[in-house]
Amino acid sequence: MGGIFAGKVALVTGGASGIGRATALLFARAGARVLVSTDANLAGCSETCDMIAEAGGEASYVQCDVAAEAEVEALVAECVRRYGRLDLAFNNAGIGPDGVRVPLLSITDMPVELWDRTLDINLKGVFLCLKYEMRQMVTQGSGGAIVNTSSVGALKPLPGFSAYSASKAGLNVLTKTAALEGAPHNIRVNAIMPGPTQNTLLFEYLTTSNPQEKTNMENAVPLSRLGYPQDMAEAVLWLCSDAASFITGQCLAVDGGLTAR
Repeated sequence: MGGIFAGKVALVTGGASGIGRATALLFARAGARVLVSTDANLAGCSETCDMIAEAGGEASYVQCDVAAEAEVEALVAECVRRYGRLDLAFNNAGIGPDGVRVPLLSITDMPVELWDRTLDINLKGVFLCLKYEMRQMVTQGSGGAIVNTSSVGALKPLPGFSAYSASKAGLNVLTKTAALEGAPHNIRVNAIMPGPTQNTLLFEYLTTSNPQEKTNMENAVPLSRLGYPQDMAEAVLWLCSDAASFITGQCLAVDGGLTAR
């Protein structure tokens, strides 16, 4: 496939659904060969790859727990083994309280195991991905672009989201630090901070456990609508493109104006 990323290779963690899938599809449509990963939803990753293949692109998937260093190191190595290089990365894998898979708990009720697991995936996981992605890009010597998935929760915390918001706030600072360290090598590192986004598992479970939550989210957004995975994917694609070649160390809110209030 031709496009702005023709000849490039992209890695997408958390690519089995939602924002990760939408971004993998856009990378492929722009000409990149794509490796997607997931910890548990292998069927979802396979479906993402099938969708890319049906559109004429090239993709494959790998199982990876981003909180496990050996697995992340192996993920990047496998990307290079399959496709020869790594040019673009979207570190999207994460967890958050949705009332179904992960409970919404106050700080006083939070088990330390849940706190640790949230930071392990959302913060340590991105650190590990950056560690090995940036190593590979430095070795190649041709630069690269990386985008991390943060959240508006880093700026506007809510009750029950203590571990999640703390992990995303830390991720914003990690993103800026990585940008400074990557700059001498022409490696740009940015983050997106999605606002309320429908057609994601987090949204689905939150609104299932609390039907009023969809209305609450819509009322919080000045544009009076919820985001879509495609909205977030377009932002990632732009940040990775040459159109954003002078942008690094930024945490971009893609939130319909929510954080402007």
